[in-house]
Amino acid sequence: MLSVLSRIIDIAMVGLGALIAAAVQRGTFVWLNDMQSVSLLFNCLLMVLFFPALGIYQSWRGKPVYDLLWRVSGGWLIVEGAGILMSFSLHRSDLLSRLWLVYWAVATIVLLMITKALVHGVLKGLRREGYNQKAVAIVSGALYGRFLIEQMRDRPEAGFSPVIVFDEPGGRRESDRIEAPVGAANLPVELEGIPVERDFNRMVRAVRTRGIRELWLALPMSHERTIHRFVMEFRNEFVNIRFIPDVRSLSLFNQPVVDLLGVPAINLAASPITDVRVLPKFVFDRMFALAALAALSPLMLVIAAMVKLSSPGPVFFRQKRKGIDGHEFEIYKFRSMKVHAETAGKVTQATRGDPRITAVGAFLRKTSLDELPQFINVLKGEMSVVGPRPHALEHDDIYKDLVKGYMHRYRIKPGITGWAQINGYRGETDRIEKMMGRVKLDLYYMQHWTFWLDIKIVALTLYKGFAGRNAY
Repeated sequence: MLSVLSRIIDIAMVGLGALIAAAVQRGTFVWLNDMQSVSLLFNCLLMVLFFPALGIYQSWRGKPVYDLLWRVSGGWLIVEGAGILMSFSLHRSDLLSRLWLVYWAVATIVLLMITKALVHGVLKGLRREGYNQKAVAIVSGALYGRFLIEQMRDRPEAGFSPVIVFDEPGGRRESDRIEAPVGAANLPVELEGIPVERDFNRMVRAVRTRGIRELWLALPMSHERTIHRFVMEFRNEFVNIRFIPDVRSLSLFNQPVVDLLGVPAINLAASPITDVRVLPKFVFDRMFALAALAALSPLMLVIAAMVKLSSPGPVFFRQKRKGIDGHEFEIYKFRSMKVHAETAGKVTQATRGDPRITAVGAFLRKTSLDELPQFINVLKGEMSVVGPRPHALEHDDIYKDLVKGYMHRYRIKPGITGWAQINGYRGETDRIEKMMGRVKLDLYYMQHWTFWLDIKIVALTLYKGFAGRNAY
């Protein structure tokens, strides 16, 4: 029903967009001419045929609305482009105003995005109030089952409600079994208040008699027999069976299923930011770096002169660091120390009162002004404005085996500032606990990355300033 209503609304918005475009073009309300009407009819037909192929009319319950908006916008541009090609093939393009087509594209995209966002918002509000809920049966152990139940309760707007859990007896670790509370042997077993069933036949009967249409198999990939058993049992019924593999021991990130050569695959160790969503970050990095270098060039020239006068040696300090996927690059900083020789294979971190640091260098390090040349690295595409801070290669060798997930930080471009930095992790990491805290925040950033999180981090960096008590 919602799918049909969504199609009707989309057709109405396309028609309204065409009328608005005509009104804006003429400066007053006018009806569409014959060629515009034919183009409208043809594009509506294309939309009804093409939009379902993009998944626009599937259920967006629990899915991000921005993905829907991207698909709608791109889908409409493709549809209108096909309509223009049709008019060229029929030698009728001279009867269509190019200006009207541009206005139509813009107006329709805006109307489609507004209506999709409104409908999505209304449905989320209704589900948050307990309406339009889907009952879910879960097949899982204690730990992962509890996690899924908490996820559903934390996001009521998704409209999923857990009603029963199946815990297969045997074949599971002791720590992952669902047990009744001590002293409650006569009470039914529950997990987070949800009844637990251990008999397969009674579980199947509960799904059927209660009209449950969502069955989530949250099991390790080794439980193939149980997965096959449920799939075969409900193969002739309209139950959505979803396999949510329990890969907690393997993966650091909650990765979606991706298409690889037409085969579904789950990235257990791969960049979490690889799709079209990274385009705004790519553009923002270049534009921000260019603007920063242009605006700060007088200050950077003054700093360069001060560095040169402070002690003999080059203006820039260059050091090899790892970039995305481990590709090495040279990071640029204003030199803050006297030129000295390091022991091969060893990098000594700066400490409080370090005699190697010049007077100018101490000020630059305290205020992070020594980091300004890294905008050159951003402009070259080696770094990002926001991302995990890269460390010296020697430190990578030390920490990669001591801190879990340390090398996963290099699955994306390193940044000038990051989530760890605005949360107080700057400067020397003299204890492994500091590095563990920094890595934990870096992994959080990677797991929850959005373009708007980058903007937030940049704003907080500017608001809080670059100085920190651990920077010396």
